[in-house]
Amino acid sequence: MLSEICQELKNWFDRNQPKFHGDFEISDGKITDEAFIVAIQNNQYFRIIGSIFNDGVYKYTDDLELTDESFSGSIWFMAIPKEVIALSTEITEWLTKYGESINSPYQSESFGGYSYNKSSGGSDSSAPSWQSTFASKLNLWRKI
Repeated sequence: MLSEICQELKNWFDRNQPKFHGDFEISDGKITDEAFIVAIQNNQYFRIIGSIFNDGVYKYTDDLELTDESFSGSIWFMAIPKEVIALSTEITEWLTKYGESINSPYQSESFGGYSYNKSSGGSDSSAPSWQSTFASKLNLWRKI
């Protein structure tokens, strides 16, 4: 979810963090680049760019498992605020609760004297998205 949030915000929280560019190897689920290994801190977030299998945002932990590959690209260290990480959890919980009904092809339903219509969320879509639902909270970190 953090990848999607950062994409939506156009903010990768890379302020003054190291960026590595070049050829990388992921073997046994781990990045083998020595400079990366020496510089990364446990529990620090980082972004992989240019990979076929691993593009996205990850948290560096002992149990991190990436898909093995060789790629030419970049790895950026990130400094994601705790509030954004908490918001990511909140959005994930919201999607778990409402995702199935939001993605339903049915816009209204009626049976036994009960009926409902999905809200349009104020856009062309048939249901509110996580982006529109959490817009006011997301805007704190949005870049133009």
